Amino acid sequence: MEDYIKVSHVYFQYESSEEKKPDDFALNDVNMMIGKGEFVAIVGHNGSGKSTLAKHFNSLYIPTTGDVFVDDINTKDDEKLFDIRKKVGLVLQNPDNQIVAGIVEEDVAFGCENLGVPPEEIRKRVDQALKAVDMYEYRLHSPDKLSGGQKQRVAIAGIIAMEPECIVLDEPTAMLDPQGRDEVIKTITELNHSMGITIILITHYMEEAVLADRVIVMDTGKVLTEGTPREVFSKVELLRKHRLNVPQAAELVYKLRGCGYELPECVLNEKECVEVLAALMKKHSKVG
Repeated sequence: MEDYIKVSHVYFQYESSEEKKPDDFALNDVNMMIGKGEFVAIVGHNGSGKSTLAKHFNSLYIPTTGDVFVDDINTKDDEKLFDIRKKVGLVLQNPDNQIVAGIVEEDVAFGCENLGVPPEEIRKRVDQALKAVDMYEYRLHSPDKLSGGQKQRVAIAGIIAMEPECIVLDEPTAMLDPQGRDEVIKTITELNHSMGITIILITHYMEEAVLADRVIVMDTGKVLTEGTPREVFSKVELLRKHRLNVPQAAELVYKLRGCGYELPECVLNEKECVEVLAALMKKHSKVG
């Protein structure tokens, strides 16, 4: 897989404030590679550095030391700032902070207008973006009348319309109800699978991280571990030590294994959990 984002020995220090001591580093020697077309979830508890890292991917933050490269462009290169932000779109936690217009389609068009896209091309992109997030029928609605999940999908459509190669989503479901979370996660998964857009999902919901190709776990501004979801969530003791959870299905099977039941080392979702428990019950009923 071709590398798209490279993070090399990145340290980041916030400017001194009442909340941040000048000697505190939010990121501590972070190194990672993200492939073109990959779906990566970055997880960690509050203060782990995951959201700070997310803002480095499109130059909202610049490393104190170290480098971030996007498609071989160093984010420290001021002359390339426009190119980087055209390549990497950022979706924030609160969709209300990104919606700027009173009509859905006008809001989705806003970013394209700033890029200088011709009007006829904007019309085409807006329609395609709204259809991609299943919000086309709401194109003439006021965003104020939409649910949280619908607003977030409109915000994602606004990024899609600018045709980025990568979308970074910084805890996009944190303020949503379960239905809204499902809508947004379904949308970004489909964008990755059908359009090949590189997805970087910052989340503290482990059930969302399970859907990614790869999971990167952060703690105290460092990469704690990474791997496929199955590799990462099999490390229950390590994650617990760092005050992190695993998906509920994985937690249940882990506890049953601790009670002596012969079960797989890790399951990731309800479907897998039901299958292994059904097999276990069938085995014990035959023994009985």
